[in-house]
Amino acid sequence: MIQTKNLKKIYTTEEVETTALSNVNLEIKEGEFCAIMGPSGCGKSTLLNIMGLLDNPSSGEYHFLGHEISNHSERERAQLRKGNIGFIFQSFNLIDELTVFENVELPLLYLGEDTKTRKEKVEAALDRMGMMHRRNHFPQQLSGGQQQRVAIARATVADAKLILADEPTGNLDSDHGDEVMKLLAELNDKGTTIVMVTHSPHDADYARRVIHLFDGQVVTENMQEGFHV
Repeated sequence: MIQTKNLKKIYTTEEVETTALSNVNLEIKEGEFCAIMGPSGCGKSTLLNIMGLLDNPSSGEYHFLGHEISNHSERERAQLRKGNIGFIFQSFNLIDELTVFENVELPLLYLGEDTKTRKEKVEAALDRMGMMHRRNHFPQQLSGGQQQRVAIARATVADAKLILADEPTGNLDSDHGDEVMKLLAELNDKGTTIVMVTHSPHDADYARRVIHLFDGQVVTENMQEGFHV
């Protein structure tokens, strides 16, 4: 599903040049659950943004679903993102002025789905997350754990092949964090590919593969057999 070859990302200002990623070579197969770990500033979020087609590398190759996209325009990347990639963020990124239902519906509106199809898919996604009873509430009326459940429903409503999660439990207490991680594990068991950036060894235990970054480079990778279920 994902392959990078000598991937580099350099940020340049008038005074300084910063290498965020340096010669990153990775392959992530369909159906994997990968955790990316490393200290702050090591390039984790930069790598996730490139995987999510939100940014282009400075050099090297990035292949997604058979497309080499390192030189794609923003419009081309946006088209490839639609329906293929769902995002889950630490800060939930829900729109306060929209109800739970309307927040989850957004990706389907961008895809041009008809009203009946949207209703069916949103209700199914909310039902999976145990949030149907909150469909008419607004984000600020929900707990942090409930907001993240809505965010997961939004990320999965269009049957995305890939879920990218950036510190998905970072703003949650341990109980709600475990709930979110179990939901991600269940999605992975049903075939969704998940790549998660995390500082938490506990959360990383849910992944089947852990990739460690340091100074923009992959330093170790290990497979895990005793992951949570």
